[in-house]
Amino acid sequence: MTPITNIDDLRRLARRRCPRIMFDYVESGSYDQVTMAANSERLKRLQFRQRVLIDTTGRSMATEILGEKLALPFCIAPTGLSGLVWGDGEIHAARAAEAEGTRYTLSTMSILTIEDVRAAVKDPFWFQLYVFRDRGFSEEVIARARAAGCPVLVVTVDLPMRGQRHADIRNGLTVPPRLNLKNAFDIAIRPAWALRVLKAKRRTFGNIEAYLKRTQSILGTANWSAKHFDASLNWRDIDWIRKLWPGKLVLKGILDADDARIAAAAGVDGIVVSNHGGRQLDGAPATIDALPRIAAAVGDRLEVLFDGGIRSGQDVMKALALGARGCMIGRAHLYGLAAAGEPGVRKAIDILRQEMEITMMLTGVKSVGEITREILVQD
Repeated sequence: MTPITNIDDLRRLARRRCPRIMFDYVESGSYDQVTMAANSERLKRLQFRQRVLIDTTGRSMATEILGEKLALPFCIAPTGLSGLVWGDGEIHAARAAEAEGTRYTLSTMSILTIEDVRAAVKDPFWFQLYVFRDRGFSEEVIARARAAGCPVLVVTVDLPMRGQRHADIRNGLTVPPRLNLKNAFDIAIRPAWALRVLKAKRRTFGNIEAYLKRTQSILGTANWSAKHFDASLNWRDIDWIRKLWPGKLVLKGILDADDARIAAAAGVDGIVVSNHGGRQLDGAPATIDALPRIAAAVGDRLEVLFDGGIRSGQDVMKALALGARGCMIGRAHLYGLAAAGEPGVRKAIDILRQEMEITMMLTGVKSVGEITREILVQD
């Protein structure tokens, strides 16, 4: 077997082991995928200052994010349908994060429930919330996250309606996936994937199963969010959530400095600079381009996390240098999950760690706190 040396190796393995309907779900962005491509391309353009003859023994990546001491300055982003990428995938990813000294963020649109994952790990994870039109149900989900001891609530604010993802529409993605002429052969030649999913605890959106029964909803992917997510969500609702949530509150999907200032004034604890991995507003800025303006706008009034395009430890370093307190990895960990379950996610984390360690050494820094703009070539 060819050695796995980087995230792209995991991606190639994931493509072989995961049926196209699920790989395309992970891989694709919205519309022409301009923003998705820009996330990675703009990160690659940034250059490091190579420094020499600096003693970097005793290097450490340990840091504190949202009141939690982590071994690494990156954690796992919330991603829906992980349990269809790999059977019981949310548990595999959460255990991998726990073993590596970082945090997993469970999505509202996960296959396994909050309770399923909490029973499978030692430490509480973070929870991501989509606000539904049925605010009573959203309140129930918040209460369940509180009961599970989740210390951080990440409210996604950039999906009042789902951006069109052509691949999902062409593939006829539903939850659970339905066999048809288009995907039957593709699934049949991946019996290991099918067996894992069939043996898993669940194959539909576990956290919202009660809501689906209540509303008699059928889960396609193209129009479902337009009917059930809430386009009226606004800053007053953040005040409402703040009253319900005693822990750390984070808004994910901030891409404009004005919105970041409003978030700071609203008293949230953190924001995630994110364009939903290029899966929402195509033509929006790459997150690395938006990050410096946002970090400057909020100063130290809240913590700034970064999401979008991270495929290496060097990418993590660049985001930290431009003002992020920490990063969230989405597709990078899903490639590992699709390739090998928990060991695959641990491998993805280890790849990023090793790349970051070497980059710290060659830029002359020993700790996360020393990673500033000074490590980058200035225009």
